[in-house]
Amino acid sequence: MTDRYPIFDGTGSKLYPGRWNEKYPVIYCAENYSLAMLEKLVHSNTGDIPENQQWIEISIPVGTTYETVTTYSLPGLKNMSESKTFGDRWLSEKRSCILIVPSAIAQLDNNILINEAHPQFSSIATSLNRPVIWDRRWSRNE
Repeated sequence: MTDRYPIFDGTGSKLYPGRWNEKYPVIYCAENYSLAMLEKLVHSNTGDIPENQQWIEISIPVGTTYETVTTYSLPGLKNMSESKTFGDRWLSEKRSCILIVPSAIAQLDNNILINEAHPQFSSIATSLNRPVIWDRRWSRNE
């Protein structure tokens, strides 16, 4: 990892907004390692496995505020414009530190968004960076 591409901040989402943000940076995470890998494969847009990837484990303390988004709480969940508007409002209002949202790729799993501007953000701990080891069978070139 270099300071140019920090692993635990919203730099990437500020440069390349995702489904849940447009104006404000947010940290996109997955609830498990396999979902994180799947999300990375889909969003790399290369048709091949991304190189030089790192991962960390995130520890969110008990009592950290969170919200959960479902199709019931946000009927327009699949509409990218509505999810961006919802996410930017959540980020700007700092209603909670964590937002749990269904993955658009693996809809029974969740992605976790972290608002680094929220006062509770500093209580979240991370492990050291570790390399992602890809099974070469994911590659189109193997």
